[in-house]
Amino acid sequence: MAEPAPRPNRALLLKLAVVAVALLGAAVLVARGLDLKALVAQGLELIRHAGPVVFFGSMALLPALGAPLSPFALTAGSVFAPSLGMPLVIVLALTAVTFNIMFSYYLARRAFRPLLEKLVVRLGYTLPEVAAGDATDLIILVRVTPGLPFPVQNYLLGLAQVPVLKYAVISCAVQWSFNTAFILFGDALLHGKGKLALLGLCGLVALTVGTHLLRKHYGAKKIPG
Repeated sequence: MAEPAPRPNRALLLKLAVVAVALLGAAVLVARGLDLKALVAQGLELIRHAGPVVFFGSMALLPALGAPLSPFALTAGSVFAPSLGMPLVIVLALTAVTFNIMFSYYLARRAFRPLLEKLVVRLGYTLPEVAAGDATDLIILVRVTPGLPFPVQNYLLGLAQVPVLKYAVISCAVQWSFNTAFILFGDALLHGKGKLALLGLCGLVALTVGTHLLRKHYGAKKIPG
C-alpha cells in the first residue's frame, strides 16, 4: 500500500509568505523614498516611551498568544540598556522568557488543552506522544528543531505533558542562551557597533550549530511521536 503524502506545514508556509510580502513591501517603500532608519528610530522611541514595565510585561505575556519572541530580544538592549544597564536588561528579559515558558505550559496542560490540541493539529503539527524515559530527548529535540515558533514549542511540550521540572530546566537553558545572544546582537546592530555585532552574530551561529548537532543526535534516536 502506498504511503500517504506528507501534509505541508501550513504554519511554515504562512510564515514564509508573510516574510516575502514584508520584504517586498519594504523594497517598494524604500524605492519610493521611505527613510527606514528614521522609521526604526521612531519605533524604538515609542517603545522607550512606553517604559520597561509595559515592554517586559508584554514580553512575558504576548508570546503565549502567538507573538514572536525575537523582536523583543532584538530591541530590549538598544532601548533600555542606556537607562537600566545591560545586565539588568538581560535579567528582566530572561525573567520574562521564563514566565512565558511556564505560563504557556500551564495553559497547554491545564487551562485550554482541548482548544490547543485542535489548533496545533490544524496548523499542521503532530501532537507528540512520549514515554517517561523519552521526555528529556523530546524536550531537547523540540527546542532545537528549526522552524518551530517559540509559542508552538511551549504548547507542544505542554500538550505532551512532559515533566515540568525537566521542561523548565532544558527550556530555560536553550532560550536563555539564544535570547542573551539576540539581546547583545540587537543592541550592537542598532547602535552601529560593528565588532560587537559580529561577535553577537558569531555567538548565534555557534548556538545554531550546537543545536543542529543536538537535533541530529536526538533525532537519530527516533523518539516515538
